[in-house]
Amino acid sequence: MQPLANLTVIALEQAVAAPFATRQLADLGARVIKVERPGVGDFARHYDKTAGGLSSHFVWVNRSKESLTLDIKQPAGKEILTKLLSKADVFVQNLAPGAVDRLGFDAASLHAYYPELIICNISGYGSTGPYRDKKAYDALIQAEAGLFSITGSEETPAKAGIAVADIAAAMYAYSGILTALLTRMQTGKGSVLEVSMLEALAEWMGYPMYYALGGVAPQRTGTSHATIAPYGIFATGDGSTVMLSIQNEREWIRFCQEVLEKPDLAHEPRFATNSQRVIHRAELQAVIEAVFSRFTVAAVMDRLEAAQIANAQSRTIFQLLDHPQLQARNRWQTVATPLGSLPALLPAVTIEGVTPVCTPIPTVGQHTNAILQELGYSEGEIATLRTKGVV
Repeated sequence: MQPLANLTVIALEQAVAAPFATRQLADLGARVIKVERPGVGDFARHYDKTAGGLSSHFVWVNRSKESLTLDIKQPAGKEILTKLLSKADVFVQNLAPGAVDRLGFDAASLHAYYPELIICNISGYGSTGPYRDKKAYDALIQAEAGLFSITGSEETPAKAGIAVADIAAAMYAYSGILTALLTRMQTGKGSVLEVSMLEALAEWMGYPMYYALGGVAPQRTGTSHATIAPYGIFATGDGSTVMLSIQNEREWIRFCQEVLEKPDLAHEPRFATNSQRVIHRAELQAVIEAVFSRFTVAAVMDRLEAAQIANAQSRTIFQLLDHPQLQARNRWQTVATPLGSLPALLPAVTIEGVTPVCTPIPTVGQHTNAILQELGYSEGEIATLRTKGVV
């Protein structure tokens, strides 16, 4: 039995934050009914067509769900959503600020009718405050949270290459929902959860903020470290790069002796202490890469391993797809899509005795008829709803 079997989640969701949260629930057996716009569906379906003809974002966060198309602005659509919520355990939404409230599905109204319902509202900036109504895309939140100020090269700020604000909000929503489920087991009552992307990412910015209490904010250093050297990526002779990290003076001496085969370098004044190495980072980089240029990345990593220096290959996305550790641990499975099968990673948490759910990516409105029939609608009534654009 799946851990979340018999749990029903109604998701009025779009883009990444809410869909990624509900996918975690679906992976563990929850029935997730994704409510989409009639015809076009979630706009994330149309970001690109690079994943076997489908949107890479959509495929990533929407497996194992049922798709119901519904125009909740129409009275008949509101009625259907109301019937769904009467049978649900969890309601998740990340529509524009205030949208569900204006439609009559605000938390206070819902709890008056369904006191056991767990309601999770995900937004960019939260339900109050001067930024409440601002548009909130992932990169915008990264900017507001100060991530640009510490990410990138010394000359140029950069956003993270993945949707970290969306992911942060999704995972806090997921853990919050699980907490609310435990609370309901003890009290019999549902909860109202609020997760904002800004507050989620601000939490992840804890180290830089505490660092800044000393009066100086961490500087952008690319793949280097603001306070440690050598630390970062270094070019090797075969055109690859290796990431390494020296954590203490014992490792520095061993690195010079066994990896670089330059024992005297460890005591050279420019490099004798970590503080000096940080000051002379560029010169140290040149010395290290002059040695590494004689070897392949595999040979360099072998030397680092032998000297017990922390290291990693700086891989491309294509190399990640073939990562030997993921292969050895059987972390890949396949997920069906309307256009064929695609690879999918197992959930990051492995639970003994539990096989994660990995059912197909739904087409827009694929399950609409079946869900409406469960609610008692006849074929004729469903046909009428389609004619009126309700579903």
